[in-house]
Amino acid sequence: MRRRSLLKGIAASVFQIIFRPGLPLRAVIKRFPTHRVRPSDPLWPSAAKWAKLKAAVGGNLLEPKALFAACQTNANGSACTEVLKNIRNPIYIGDQPAGTEVSGWLDAWTPAPSAYAVAARNAADVAAAINFARENNLRLVVKGAGHSYLGTSNAPDSLLVWTRTMNKVTLHDAFVAQGCSGRIAPVPAVTAEAGAMWIDLYHAVTTEAGRYVQGGGCTTVGVAGLVQSGGFGSFSKGFGTAASGLLEAEVVTADGKVRIANACTNPDLFWALKGGGGGSFGVITKVTLRTHVLPEFFGYALGEIKAHSDAAFRELIERFISFYSDSLFNPHWGEQIRLRPDNTLELSMVCQGLDDGQIKSLWKPFFDWAQTSKDLNASNLRAGAARARGWWDVVFRKGRGNNAMIADPRPGAPASHAWWSGDQDQVGAFLHGYESLWLPAVLLRQDQQQRLVEALFVASRRKKVEMHFNKGIAGAPAAALAATKDTATNPAVVDAFVLAIIADGERPSYPGLTRPAMDTIAARRNAHEIDLAAAQLRKIAPNAGSYVSESNYFNASWQKGYWGTNYSRLRAIKRKYDPDGLFFVHHGVGSEDWSGDGFTRLRKGS
Repeated sequence: MRRRSLLKGIAASVFQIIFRPGLPLRAVIKRFPTHRVRPSDPLWPSAAKWAKLKAAVGGNLLEPKALFAACQTNANGSACTEVLKNIRNPIYIGDQPAGTEVSGWLDAWTPAPSAYAVAARNAADVAAAINFARENNLRLVVKGAGHSYLGTSNAPDSLLVWTRTMNKVTLHDAFVAQGCSGRIAPVPAVTAEAGAMWIDLYHAVTTEAGRYVQGGGCTTVGVAGLVQSGGFGSFSKGFGTAASGLLEAEVVTADGKVRIANACTNPDLFWALKGGGGGSFGVITKVTLRTHVLPEFFGYALGEIKAHSDAAFRELIERFISFYSDSLFNPHWGEQIRLRPDNTLELSMVCQGLDDGQIKSLWKPFFDWAQTSKDLNASNLRAGAARARGWWDVVFRKGRGNNAMIADPRPGAPASHAWWSGDQDQVGAFLHGYESLWLPAVLLRQDQQQRLVEALFVASRRKKVEMHFNKGIAGAPAAALAATKDTATNPAVVDAFVLAIIADGERPSYPGLTRPAMDTIAARRNAHEIDLAAAQLRKIAPNAGSYVSESNYFNASWQKGYWGTNYSRLRAIKRKYDPDGLFFVHHGVGSEDWSGDGFTRLRKGS
């Protein structure tokens, strides 16, 4: 038989199977979905179907409104006043079903409420929402705290699974993952439901129980979301990533089944959840994380050093890189420095496991040099230590005259709920551009340092360069390195000593918020400067990976950048647990099979 005749025969057979008499169009589309339905489509679920879902989730089906919808209706009303009063409160924003931590990204995404939201109370509610979305061919989106810079928890015309109210935290003295009895020794651990924030865990584990859990630096980030992205905190150089501490997860997959994933049960899914990206493999409803012995002290080094000339600033960068390589490149030190175009180096470093005397002695030579140099102006340089147990205790900090944390001021808010004052500027920020690169530790070698210094200096002529030392795992203890290697995060992270971040934006620009018109020409010029600055660092690290949670929305090589050699394995796991691509996020595993909004299938997953 000729090939053309064979293909005609196959096509005719398929046509008869799909469009045989009596087979409703809805059944055809459900069997071979190429487009997800929107409220304007005839196949959008009926009011009766939505009512049935509402009953199934105990009445917790919402119709979210835009964050500033009340201000568009009545600018002087109490509802508008309430949101305006709390626009700088990240916990309030997370408490709103349509709330997003940032207010959008230039030419990328804009906050928009889902058509409906299930305010899930448990895994059964999550399963009901997933089954409803799958059976009705809906765009599904998942949100805990709403911290995604890339807008992955935001999608108009979608059904939102909102886990915010699932925030219970439970401590364990000797946890053994299901199915692992006799195979893995019991360890101290903490279990958190999907809606918990890191401040909830730090309060329970550190402030109250005197132990440590490796989580995120920003206290209002969701626990489950950070673990799925890999996740770095101030002390990751000592303890590894948040994902590397995962012992077990409860997750609802695309078939609506509630599964347990750990090293002994569904180990492939377990690995994918450790850094493979949130919202791609299922909806996590619960995570259990290893806890550690709490160091006696956490410490800090703060201040600013301004150079009087470009030559002096280049020398300042050179001296700091040398100092970092010799004295700070170890499991103790994390957080960051910022290199500004005005020739200023800002210090915002923290450490674990060193006492006050050790810290002061360590920093004294560098501080002395900066304070005595005629080419520099050192401002408020200081270093020291404090009891680690009080690090996230907002009441303890206030009692000592330390206002580094801002407590949630709303009546009835838990006394432990607070965020770092240093994170305040990002609340509601509108992003012009963002880039991150992992720089390999080989650049700290004596024969490579000049290349690193020159690239940092040239990049800082265009934009501020932030160097987050805790977000590169090189220099960590062997156990932390090994645990991080056993995650889905780009393997390059274990060879990187720092994550360089170059980003900028402006004040809140939520839809409906009254504010002067944005200068989009200036904003795009700003985004271009970010690209040019990042290009200088790519010259010395051409194969640098990028951290999925803090990265460029327009990264054309996101698969390689986020996951490197792990991507093909993640794709295979995606096909196994979500063969029809129900879970979609921008630049998530398998997202290349769909249009940018996640509504139109471009190809069958391969």
